[in-house]
Amino acid sequence: MTVTTNIPVPAAVFTDETLGKAAGLAANAYQPVWIGQSGEQVSGEAVARHLEAATVLLDKDGWVRTYDYSKTWGTSATLASDESMTVKDMVRALLAFVREESGDTEPHRTLLTALRHVGEGAHGDSDTAAIASVVLDLVVRAHTGCDTARATVWSERLHRTHADITALLMAGARFARAYGPAGHGA
Repeated sequence: MTVTTNIPVPAAVFTDETLGKAAGLAANAYQPVWIGQSGEQVSGEAVARHLEAATVLLDKDGWVRTYDYSKTWGTSATLASDESMTVKDMVRALLAFVREESGDTEPHRTLLTALRHVGEGAHGDSDTAAIASVVLDLVVRAHTGCDTARATVWSERLHRTHADITALLMAGARFARAYGPAGHGA
């Protein structure tokens, strides 16, 4: 017998104690946390801005726990191949096909894709994206007490909510500002 309730599950809470534990994990990390794959140091402020921009992106475009790769693509619309069509008719058919196939009505960013997309824009780069991911892993490891926990997998759990992901991103930004290096590193 399954019992369901309408009681909302509160968003994950990441305390200052959790961030302190994450700082200990960072201090004992095998590889330096704040050095990007470019070999350059990245400031905590730059990583915090990256994480905050990911939050804004997910709020704007919507968050999805995981992608549904089982969705059948290309079956809802087909392009006509009638040689008697005018150019105008072909362009209309192509635009209708693209609109229908793009599926912009559903949320389409996971935590990982939001971090990557911010890294491709004005609020981050590849280094800040990679370090932001490491920072979130540290926070989740400290939060769960499990040394093998990873933020992306944590974000994909069935019961996770958008509020949980926002709480994690904001905790990561707080961590980066409190424990990351100061300076001009992008």
